[in-house]
Amino acid sequence: MVRLFASAHMSSSTAQDAEAPGRRQRWLSLLAKAPSTRLEALWSGIDRVPSYTMLRRPEIGLVMVQGRISGSGDPFCAGEMTVTRAAVRLQGGQIGIGYVGGRKPRQAEIVAAIDALGHLPQWHEEIAAKIVTPLAAEAEAHRHLVAARAAATKVDFFTVAREAGT
Repeated sequence: MVRLFASAHMSSSTAQDAEAPGRRQRWLSLLAKAPSTRLEALWSGIDRVPSYTMLRRPEIGLVMVQGRISGSGDPFCAGEMTVTRAAVRLQGGQIGIGYVGGRKPRQAEIVAAIDALGHLPQWHEEIAAKIVTPLAAEAEAHRHLVAARAAATKVDFFTVAREAGT
């Protein structure tokens, strides 16, 4: 398992600092899975984005995807997946990284920029309100829609067997 958390200048004395790794992990996951056009639209709604330099221009490559038998058994190679990665540095020195599935260079750059801004406490609220919260709500709504579609096709075999016997 690869952890995508690089250390940042954080004080360990506050509860906010203690939750930073978990918040960063949730944000990176949500941003990586977001539709690229939607992320681009939300990103353009941020007014005063500080300038950044590209440490690693978006690169497209392959990663080996591993699975586990029954979710907890022996690992096996499920196949390869195309990913795009990027890294940026803000003028203040904060570094952000972005990994996204598929061939999406602009999305990887935006994810990296948001990750770098996430190291700055003054940006947490704006990023959460304007980007993360809307994406989380949309992802949850999509998950419920998929679950409802699946539930509509569910067959209760006990009921089928009882009706067939009468």
